[in-house]
Amino acid sequence: MGPQARTCHLLFLLLHAVTKPGELVENSDFHLAGDYLLGGLFSLHANVKSISHLSYLQVPKCKEYDMKVLGYNLMQAMRFAVEEINNCSALLPGVLLGYEMVDVCYHSNNVQPGLYFLAQDDDFLPILQDYSHYMPHVVAVIGPDNSESAITVSNLLSHFLIPQITYSAISDKLRDKKRFPAMLRTVPSATHHIEAMVQLMLHFHWNWIVVLASNDDYGRENGQLLSQRLVNTGDICIAFQEVLPIPEPSQGMRPEEQSQLDSILDKLHRTTARVVVVFSPELALRNFFLEVLRWNFTGLVWIASESWAIDPVLHNLTELRHTGTFLGITIQRVSIPGFSEFRVRHTKVEHPVANKTNPRATCNQECDACLNITESFNNILMLSGERVVYSVYSAVYAVAHALHRFLSCNQIRCTKETVNPWKLLRELRQVNFTLLGNQLFFDQNGDMPMILDIIQWQWDLSQNPFQSIASYSPTHQRMSFIANVSWHTPNNTIPMSMCSKSCQPGQSKKPVGLNPCCFECMDCPPGTYLNRSADEFNCLPCPASTWSHKNGITCFKRRQAFLEWHEASTIMVAILAALGFFSTLAVLLIFWRHFQTPMVRSAGGPMCFLMLVPLLLAFGMVPVYVGPPTVFTCLCRQAFFTICFSICLACITVRSFQIVCVFKIARRLPRAYGFWVRYRGPYVFVVFITAIKAVLVAANMLTTTINPIGRTDPDDPNIMILSCHPNYRNGLLLNTSMDLLLSVAGFSFAYMGKELPTNYNEAKFITLSMTFSFTSSTSLCTFMSIYDGVLVTVMDLLVTVLNFLAISLGYFGPKCYMILFYPERNTPAYFNSMIQGYTMRKN
Repeated sequence: MGPQARTCHLLFLLLHAVTKPGELVENSDFHLAGDYLLGGLFSLHANVKSISHLSYLQVPKCKEYDMKVLGYNLMQAMRFAVEEINNCSALLPGVLLGYEMVDVCYHSNNVQPGLYFLAQDDDFLPILQDYSHYMPHVVAVIGPDNSESAITVSNLLSHFLIPQITYSAISDKLRDKKRFPAMLRTVPSATHHIEAMVQLMLHFHWNWIVVLASNDDYGRENGQLLSQRLVNTGDICIAFQEVLPIPEPSQGMRPEEQSQLDSILDKLHRTTARVVVVFSPELALRNFFLEVLRWNFTGLVWIASESWAIDPVLHNLTELRHTGTFLGITIQRVSIPGFSEFRVRHTKVEHPVANKTNPRATCNQECDACLNITESFNNILMLSGERVVYSVYSAVYAVAHALHRFLSCNQIRCTKETVNPWKLLRELRQVNFTLLGNQLFFDQNGDMPMILDIIQWQWDLSQNPFQSIASYSPTHQRMSFIANVSWHTPNNTIPMSMCSKSCQPGQSKKPVGLNPCCFECMDCPPGTYLNRSADEFNCLPCPASTWSHKNGITCFKRRQAFLEWHEASTIMVAILAALGFFSTLAVLLIFWRHFQTPMVRSAGGPMCFLMLVPLLLAFGMVPVYVGPPTVFTCLCRQAFFTICFSICLACITVRSFQIVCVFKIARRLPRAYGFWVRYRGPYVFVVFITAIKAVLVAANMLTTTINPIGRTDPDDPNIMILSCHPNYRNGLLLNTSMDLLLSVAGFSFAYMGKELPTNYNEAKFITLSMTFSFTSSTSLCTFMSIYDGVLVTVMDLLVTVLNFLAISLGYFGPKCYMILFYPERNTPAYFNSMIQGYTMRKN
């Protein structure tokens, strides 16, 4: 005998062991003969999970437990759907659906109904090698209502591939089609319920919550799902999570349970969290909420899981309205015409006798008090109770549509044939129909993507006290808010539930402890900003060209500072540059006109033009200092001006040396003098100095850059100073050092020739020019080491222009004066007489 045969044999023995024919009571609410029977599993009576009935081999008597109002309401929904389908000519014409209902008593009676549905009409479950053509008592099973019971029943039915559609078991375990191949459900999975809760909390900015879960599979699984979801979100934290004690059936709380509950309520009293999420079967919550009332809690937000979100018995504790606002996640409300009257109908509708005329009876198919108690809750059940009712209603219709396709029904008749459950399961997975305005089908996980409602408990409404405030779509995984909430707070304000208050814009979060929801708010300093979408804990520095004020959330473009034409300093320097340009141009023309005269030749002859042309170009290029710097202007500032100035200084220096050489060194070192003249020593010296200067400038540019950059104004961070490169000062100091050496050399040679004839004596003019150049360059370096900003650019330009003016006017000015106003002194005879007089004085 194989493992599957042994399993079936044991199930057969258990079926006969747990069934007592003498106790079977037939009740028309539980039976309806038909061509094809549907099994129904509902919790008409409820008791908390207990092990007391496991001490004997007998099915517990559910009628001894308290009645579960919603359970009978759901069973009536199945009866209503079957009768509606039987009375409908468009669906299954000529076919009569029947049903067998069993009260599973919540958790206590799951195995016996499963075996009952598996057995044939003679109560036997044969041991076969091939069950492909086996016909069990029912073709499909609707229910049960909770995940633990659904898993237990599915472990039996799945071996025979009997379709099972549960209407309120949300466990994610049921999505495993390898383990539960025949399991379908008309309710979204727990993942979607958790997601709806999280989006609800995010919408109201609740990031500090308490989670209470029952000590069973339902509480543990949903509590773990919520914790994992919050870890992934990172925006909501759990202040603490506790396990609610579940009392034994028909017993009060034991001392240890009371102590545990008091500890939980004490922590709830001391915490700053105002939102409490409760995952628990409704049966375990009555004692808990009675204790909540005893502790006088107020101002809390209670978020109910689907197991107790619309429980009328808990809602009957009207004093709960003073503890805060009750919100819950449940199935959407769909009004089913005629069901409210059917639910409390006393008369029994007779149906024609079906082919199967010998309905059997099994345990727990009676509920004498069900109708009367349902009538007492009819006002609450009306509309609000039809949320889960629609899940049962749609489950029955799904089976009917699958049968309609399997039996090849048309508008008149169906082909009645044997329906093997595994074939019906294949059709059931493919159903797609519209029912009361909703498009219904099963996805790849066997779930029907029903809309979820977020409801609020009301106590001032006689009907439908569970008002919808929002809806959640499992297909789009998005919540849409459709109504306002009536908060049980002063001025109807939204309750705050945060470990720390929200930071103001531009404030970063500094974590306190290990919980990311607990933090201090720190101001972002100037020059930084906070991008909450990217990082709430770190202030990011602004890009170089931007700035921000304290507590900035964005960076603004800094005001760029550079030399502009409309400034007074620019206008003044421009006037000086224009004066230098036109005066140099005039000198150039005068010297060109009187090129052959002794005065021009004594000033240097052709070398004068080597000085005047760079001076003229330099004055003309002064505008490159004005406006925002570019690569071209930076090149001009750092290379062109300094090379032009060095050429002029080199020419003056070599001219001073040449004058001394003519009158002193020529007679002492004639060979050296001849070599100097033969190989054009002055021009070689100027080219050599210019080459060295060009190498220094090029090296400085290669080691840094000529691209303009922006620097923060130390006095005003809102201003960005535009300059040529960060080592501008170092480059200027390097270039100036060489110019200073030339100035000192020129000054020294000029001083050595102070006793020369008046026409050749240029010492005082060269001394004045070199002294001014040396002093101005030293002052500029000192100024740049102390100050920063646009003022440095102004001083640099001013010193450059004055140095060029000193050369243009200080050196060439007196000579032009002599040429224009004393032409008689600009003759060879006059120069010869001056040389003879100097020679006679020396002798």
